[in-house]
Amino acid sequence: MTETIEITMDQLRVGLYVHLDLKWFEHPFAFNNFLIRTEEQVDAIRSLGLQTVRCDPVRSEAKPLAPSSAPAEAPSDPAVLTMSSSVLEAKRAMVERVKQRRAAAERIASAFVSTTDTIRNVEKNLLSRPQESVRQATELVARIADAFLGTPEIAIHVMGERAGGEEMYLHSLNVTLLAMMMARDIRLPADLAGPLGLGALFHDIGRLELPGTILNKMEPLTTAERHLYEMHCQYGVSLGQHLQLAPPVLAIIREHHELFDGSGYPARLQGEAIGMLSRIVAIADYYDELCNPANGLEAMTPHEALSVMFARLRSKFDPRLLQVFIRCLGVYPPGTIVQLSNGVIGMVATVNTARPLKPMVLVYDADIPKDEAILVDLERERDVNIAKAIRPAQLPREIYNYLSPRRRVSYYFDAVGPGQEERPQ
Repeated sequence: MTETIEITMDQLRVGLYVHLDLKWFEHPFAFNNFLIRTEEQVDAIRSLGLQTVRCDPVRSEAKPLAPSSAPAEAPSDPAVLTMSSSVLEAKRAMVERVKQRRAAAERIASAFVSTTDTIRNVEKNLLSRPQESVRQATELVARIADAFLGTPEIAIHVMGERAGGEEMYLHSLNVTLLAMMMARDIRLPADLAGPLGLGALFHDIGRLELPGTILNKMEPLTTAERHLYEMHCQYGVSLGQHLQLAPPVLAIIREHHELFDGSGYPARLQGEAIGMLSRIVAIADYYDELCNPANGLEAMTPHEALSVMFARLRSKFDPRLLQVFIRCLGVYPPGTIVQLSNGVIGMVATVNTARPLKPMVLVYDADIPKDEAILVDLERERDVNIAKAIRPAQLPREIYNYLSPRRRVSYYFDAVGPGQEERPQ
């Protein structure tokens, strides 16, 4: 951590990296520390009534001006005061946007819980009321497909843990959403989106035939247990045939563990011998298993999971589709703990699939209550970017508790229609 020096108002200039020792609501800037880029920002700082500010010489692009014999006066020029007022108005608008995002988050969380309830009912009644269950699942997939394929932007959100420990429901939903996200990016024809979504939702139905001793085992499976576990693909196809699912859906259930290099199962298929829809689901499924394994102690952060898939396991996946997946989620997927270029710690809360490198970040600020935490849109704050990802275990306890990194990473979506949210050009 670099040392700062204290400078007076008359020493301010463009190019200095400054720290404002004020609470977030007491100044008109997005962050308490930043690089001064305009004379208007200099005037805005002088209008705050401070005697001094701290300056970081290492991060600065210029040296402070020589101190004047007379103290700098707060700007009195009407144009400057108007500017300062407009900057404060921008801050108030930012606060209002944060409130709107919180309201949107509540709406999305409610939709997420409703969707998981639907999936729970589908899986609960799959054998006793098969026709009704398939109809419910088909309607749910159609709604998701319409949202993903029919709106200008899709925002992927990391969700809280309201739905409890229903891992199977949440895994099915994660895989479905991530698969549909990829389908949108490659412009998958609408007549294939339905089978893709239904196959993703039902890809693991064969696990219903497996004993809980295998599904819930924390230690590595024995060879015999592994062979039995791998049978869930065939069991799933049999169930799917009983449910009269379409051939493309059955193919996904059969092939979702096949890998591009031939190392998957059950048939050790290789390359394009695996159906394209199955290759999409295989990537989404593998990623979610890395983030949410049965043994939570082995869980990877979203950033780590993507890094491992790209750096170490790249040969296992269709290279073009893996690039699509990474492009859609961004290098820092939702749920990743990050340090910003200005030193602020936060958690990636939302990725807009159209702007994956500029996510929404929930930032830690000890002066702001946790339930009022600031959400910063990096698309708007162009002087700040993500410097690196951080493992949750590396966080001080107070920051960890504030950000509450998810023990289980679950995703949901928000379809952003025309005019719903103003964004900079």
